[in-house]
Amino acid sequence: MGDFVLPNLRDKPLSVLHVGRGFTVVDKLPNFLSVPGRGPDMDDCVVARVKEVFPLAKGPISVHRLDVETSGLMVLALRRDVHRTLSMQFEKREVDKSYTALLEGRVEADGGRIELAFSLDWPNRPKRIYDPQNGKLGITEWEVIERGESATRVRFKPITGRTHQLRVHAAHEKGIGHPIIGDSLYGNPDLAERLMLHSTQLAFNHPETGQRLHFDMPAPF
Repeated sequence: MGDFVLPNLRDKPLSVLHVGRGFTVVDKLPNFLSVPGRGPDMDDCVVARVKEVFPLAKGPISVHRLDVETSGLMVLALRRDVHRTLSMQFEKREVDKSYTALLEGRVEADGGRIELAFSLDWPNRPKRIYDPQNGKLGITEWEVIERGESATRVRFKPITGRTHQLRVHAAHEKGIGHPIIGDSLYGNPDLAERLMLHSTQLAFNHPETGQRLHFDMPAPF
């Protein structure tokens, strides 16, 4: 993970926001794994915490992931049938996601739509690089919420769910050209103690009733 060091957050409790029939919604900590990493020292993660809180949970549990440095809303399945239903919603892009971020500098544009293909930079993994020939297309809609002299608050709505998509689209010159503050891979990590990216809104259909569910968790920065 480059110079990024995973902190020990075992003393920090999992924040459970909602418990439904066969699923739960949590507020993920920053600098915390969504799923287990490789090695015994990387077993503490959202999935492991959910299994502790819900010992009767069955199946894969993980429906989607947030990057380790990103905080905010995640939905997890507690039953196999619910996992299939929620996974299909993500696959069909029926899930609405919104993120809040603080970007370096003053962004002059008011918003737009970014379509950039990128792939894994193998010598510098897990970093991603712009790759219009062989990369996977990432699509992001964005808008400015507030401007300051040294930072700009924006709202991201990812249409696709590529790894590091919002971080790359923010930082790359063909995207916004302003890295997310605190980004250890694509910006200046010394500007903040964490990556200033938070999953603030999540909406999906109830796995059993089909009712549209909306969850909000304001950014802590």
